[in-house]
Amino acid sequence: MQIQNNVLRHYLRNCYFIDGTAYAGKSTMCKMLAERFDLIHCGENYGADGFMQIAKPETQPNLTYMRLLTDWQQFLNRTPDEYSAWIDGNSRELADFEVAELISISAERKVIVDTNIPLEILREISDYNRVAIMLAPQSISIDNFFDRDDPEKQFLLGEIQKSADPEATMANFKACLTRLNSQETCDAYLNSGFFTIVREDLETDRREETLAKLAAHFGFASDTLVLK
Repeated sequence: MQIQNNVLRHYLRNCYFIDGTAYAGKSTMCKMLAERFDLIHCGENYGADGFMQIAKPETQPNLTYMRLLTDWQQFLNRTPDEYSAWIDGNSRELADFEVAELISISAERKVIVDTNIPLEILREISDYNRVAIMLAPQSISIDNFFDRDDPEKQFLLGEIQKSADPEATMANFKACLTRLNSQETCDAYLNSGFFTIVREDLETDRREETLAKLAAHFGFASDTLVLK
């Protein structure tokens, strides 16, 4: 069975997507938009536990990779090509679950989605005014990757420190991140045709400015604003 794109666009009409690179502010903006405009917030990895209950190795080999993983050193020391291919495969396999989940929860209320759905799929299932791209310079995405208190990132940092050669393992993992946040990747986002915001630095607080730009782009009317 294949659902036509015009049907998906109709049933996803209440969904607004923010895609892009690491450390660009996607999670922060999704949270702020949800609070200010009374939206359902689908944050990073939303629904993952439920999706994993359904995923099967024969149809979702990338999503189920972790289920079969017995050695985190193997995960951390994959080549950048292998890591990049796995991330891309995850995004494509997750898209099926995300679309089904979003159709279910967005029927009566608008939803803001922190997503990694591939650009070509977003073009098929959504429209310009419901998608925004947020980017950060490669140096910010990589050098600050472990600065957050995110449990998953801190777990990976702990596993890197346990390795036989922590410096070599960290260098390899950063090479993987570099591949994910390459100039080629950024150029694909920049040339996607979608509305794009680029984070310039970490020192200047531009949250309210960025929020206003995204709200205007998505067409969130000021009369729906939830006062804080």
